[in-house]
This record gives sequence, structure tokens and C-alpha cells, in this order.
Amino acid sequence: MQLEYFQMIDCIEALDLERSTLVASSTVPAASPVFEGHFPGMPLVPGVLLIETMAQASGFLILARTEFAAMPFLMTVDGAKMRDFVTPGAALEITATLEHEGSGYAVTKAKIMSGGKKVADCQLKLRTIPFDQVPLADIVRKRAGEVGIMTAMAKAAGDRQ
Repeated sequence: MQLEYFQMIDCIEALDLERSTLVASSTVPAASPVFEGHFPGMPLVPGVLLIETMAQASGFLILARTEFAAMPFLMTVDGAKMRDFVTPGAALEITATLEHEGSGYAVTKAKIMSGGKKVADCQLKLRTIPFDQVPLADIVRKRAGEVGIMTAMAKAAGDRQ
């Protein structure tokens, strides 16, 4: 996880296209300028960054389901709950499940677990725009490759056969 660069996902651990579920992992860095102000003497991951983490996991799920045909953009966050503090060094497991897809939108439910405890959850709505309409395809594919989405997609395709 690189907080300053909004790279919240370290690795795609599992992808189940039949169940429309993705599991990712991330480790909060031990040090980050973010913690200098949030909070001095008691460093915590800001809740908005936990939401971003769930949004990125949801985005990778949408990318896999559309086989990189559309770019997902976060539009709304509903029912977000921060259930516990997340501190430097925490190992996170992020799960995103597709609830609905159509008409240029996708709705997911996502959660973050750490140490066997749920630390955050929410419902997210993402707008999907065809990659030929946004100049991000190469950047997104590169980042997706870094976290292992292509490997997870190939494994998921093999599991379906």
C-alpha cells in the first residue's frame, strides 16, 4: 500500500467470476506522511482511505468482469461504517462483491477485515465508461498487472472450465 500515491491494493488473492467476488490484500505501511497529521502520536489510516481501498478492490472486480472493456469510476458511497481503527503495519483483507451491473453502472458491497475483525464496510456505485472514451487504459492495465489481476483472471477462467 502506498498511501501517498493512492495505490491501496497490494495483491489480488482470489477472483471468482461466477460469484462476482474479488479478494485482495494490502499491508498498511509502517510510516507515511499521512500519519504525521492523522494523528500525531496516534497514527490511524483515515476512513476516506479505507473507502478508497474498498473502491479500488471493487474497481478491479469490474475490470475483470468486463475484461478491461470499461473503466470504473467511484460515484457514490452508501452506508459506510468504520468499525475499528486501522494502524500502521496492519494486514488488510479486502473483499468486493458485485450486487448489480447495467446501464453503465455497477453496485458493489465491500468490506475490510484485519486480524479477523471487520474494520470497514460499505456499498459503492461505480460508473463504467468504455476505455476508448477515457485516456487511462494503459495506466490502469499496468497497475492491474502489478497487483496480479491478469493471473487471477486466468485462474478464474480455468476454474470455470
